[in-house]
Amino acid sequence: MAFPLPQFSKNQINRAGLIIASPDEFPPADQEWAAEVLANYRACHGYPINTFQATLRSKLRAIDPKALVAQRLKRTPSIVLKLQRFSGMQLARMQDIGGLRAVVSSISRVHQLEKSYRESRFKHTLISSKDYISRPKADGYRGVHLVYRYHNEASPKYNGLSLELQIRTRLQHSWATAVETMGTFLGQALKSGQGDNRWREFFVKASAALACTEKTAQLPGFDGKTDREIFREVAEDESQLNVLPKLQGFAIAADRITTTDGQGAYHLIVLDSASRSVSITPYPKARLADATTAYAKVEARTKSGEPIEAVLVSAGPVESLRRAYPNYFLDTQGFIRELRNVIAKARG
Repeated sequence: MAFPLPQFSKNQINRAGLIIASPDEFPPADQEWAAEVLANYRACHGYPINTFQATLRSKLRAIDPKALVAQRLKRTPSIVLKLQRFSGMQLARMQDIGGLRAVVSSISRVHQLEKSYRESRFKHTLISSKDYISRPKADGYRGVHLVYRYHNEASPKYNGLSLELQIRTRLQHSWATAVETMGTFLGQALKSGQGDNRWREFFVKASAALACTEKTAQLPGFDGKTDREIFREVAEDESQLNVLPKLQGFAIAADRITTTDGQGAYHLIVLDSASRSVSITPYPKARLADATTAYAKVEARTKSGEPIEAVLVSAGPVESLRRAYPNYFLDTQGFIRELRNVIAKARG
């Protein structure tokens, strides 16, 4: 079978989560065992993600044929950080280890896709939903999240796994990409609410400006401000932090992208931020187990201090990968265009 099968109980998975969240409290043998458990548990989400992706693409053909679809298995550093940040978080209950993303062209199409899912007649159970467009996060994040518990009578071994579907507009996606890219170069987890307050405040204001552009609910603390006031605050912060020159200097040239020959349903993307280079290794569906093993090995190098980041994704050809995961190519051109528009509006 192409997809790995679950090998550990929920109790074992939760114990592994305790170990990887506090590795210094456990001997090396326990840490190795926990890494093995996590690798298997994460890889098992590949099967339900694959079936969900087919449904997502089918729905989008009627709603937004040019929408971008991507899927990914959550990175180990992100899993560890989440276990450490949230008291009582258990690995077996984490809802976004397997994730899919749809990037559509407009707010109305976000809501069309959300409605289509809510009205779907399938056996997967919607267990959680968050509308961060109507109620944006204080850090500026916007989008719609739907979390499902997987159920398939033909493959019961995967039943109970959770999958998260993120639905964003292109503007919202460009903002999220810029946050991750800047966080990579600052060496700070801006995405998780950590790091330099000046940069975090800039991205909050930038998100407020994009909310003005999309005419959606405003972020907390910005309700009493006019669009022009918000645009001016963004322009002032951009000038002080030199945001545009920094983002423009990050982009990776095409000749710094190395792609291993071969076709693949999955791609292991490795970003070396020190050399500003990217390597992409494709894996066919039948080699998902090999892909997840290689993924874990690269993450071990990251843990040892190498300036590299990896993600195992599925998004079609390389150009689609660049559009789906631009932060791994340090590509913030979409955000740069919108930031220039905001600055122009601030100047009248």
